[in-house]
Amino acid sequence: MTEFTLHTEETAPEESKPMIVEAKKAFGMLPGLFSVMAEAPGVYNAYNLLHENFSNSSFNTEELTVIWQAINVEHGCHYCVPAHTAIANMMNVDQAVTDALRNETTLPTTKLEALRDFTLSMVRERGRVDDDKVQAFLDAGFTKRQVLEVVLGISQKIMSNYINHLANTPVDAAFQPFAWEKASAQAAE
Repeated sequence: MTEFTLHTEETAPEESKPMIVEAKKAFGMLPGLFSVMAEAPGVYNAYNLLHENFSNSSFNTEELTVIWQAINVEHGCHYCVPAHTAIANMMNVDQAVTDALRNETTLPTTKLEALRDFTLSMVRERGRVDDDKVQAFLDAGFTKRQVLEVVLGISQKIMSNYINHLANTPVDAAFQPFAWEKASAQAAE
């Protein structure tokens, strides 16, 4: 397996150092994902922009969490599921929502379930969802703007999930209490 460097402020390329400083201010630590991304400053910067834009989209905190975690779980991201569990806790997302996403069980509301269904359809069908699925999403109370914002969330998560798969990013100590394994992998044991 190819090893990726977990950069620090001292080892990172110059262009990544300001982003590392900002991450340390925001999180009180340098998350492993950002340590890996620091290798490629353009990637790190693009991820930060996607994250900022998606976080400022028209979705509320529970809806953001549904999109992030539905994708993380679908992709089996060993790093992002625990990280976004911690983030959901910091955002005061209902624990029932977090548990349903992590365990792939029914969400507490039909609207959140419609959001997860649409997000997963977009991921699994690579954006080629039929009109009925888009209409079901709209009928659940979402908007055309939000159809496009789901694509933004998917873009962000593809970056982090794929990078974590490539780098086998170690789960940070702050996220280890939320360690996770895909339900289908647990059943196989």
